[in-house]
Amino acid sequence: MNHKNFYKWHIWLGWVIGVPVILWTASGLLMVSQPIEQVRGNHLRSEQPALDPIVPVAPILQGRQAKTLTLQQNAQGPFWVISYADGGKRRADATTGQLLPALTAPEASALASAARSDQADIQSVINFPANKSPLDLRRDRPSWQIVFEDEARFYIDADTGELLAVRTEFWRVFDFMWGLHIMDLQTREDSSHPILIGSAAIALFGSLLGFIMLFTRRSRLKRKDD
Repeated sequence: MNHKNFYKWHIWLGWVIGVPVILWTASGLLMVSQPIEQVRGNHLRSEQPALDPIVPVAPILQGRQAKTLTLQQNAQGPFWVISYADGGKRRADATTGQLLPALTAPEASALASAARSDQADIQSVINFPANKSPLDLRRDRPSWQIVFEDEARFYIDADTGELLAVRTEFWRVFDFMWGLHIMDLQTREDSSHPILIGSAAIALFGSLLGFIMLFTRRSRLKRKDD
């Protein structure tokens, strides 16, 4: 194949892959424009409180088999997080072992405010069942979404009271750009699918053609000089 044919292939491949390459570059540039700790909202998280010096009482399992038992502490005090072998989670009072009910909206709001490192007013509180989990949570857990005045979203597990995630306003922009970067705007998790692999292969082939053309052009110019 001569230089002219290489040139034609390179031009056509450039048209095909031009838009994806621009999206990859622009999204990648935005994603590295801020430290990942800032994107994740680590600066908004308060320090994890130390466990109170208590003698914990084993939780009442009511005949269900526990997969794991984790002793934790939040603004309400120490509590057990029970992960059941048959699925699901529950919290229990660490001082009595009694199972605790699902969180109410005021309880979730108080926990979210306590989990912040600064003071901010709450704009909205919304409950989401596990099967309708928001896209930015990425967990199939029942949750309370607490939105603050700076648009930061704190997700509190509705069954256990655990802080599931902190989503800043920039995190949501970052997440959208990540979806563009891997060409998966639906789940934003699949980085191995035919569209992405095919686009990357075409971009690589086009780049190799451009590299080869450096040498074919030199040979062509040399022949003209001779």
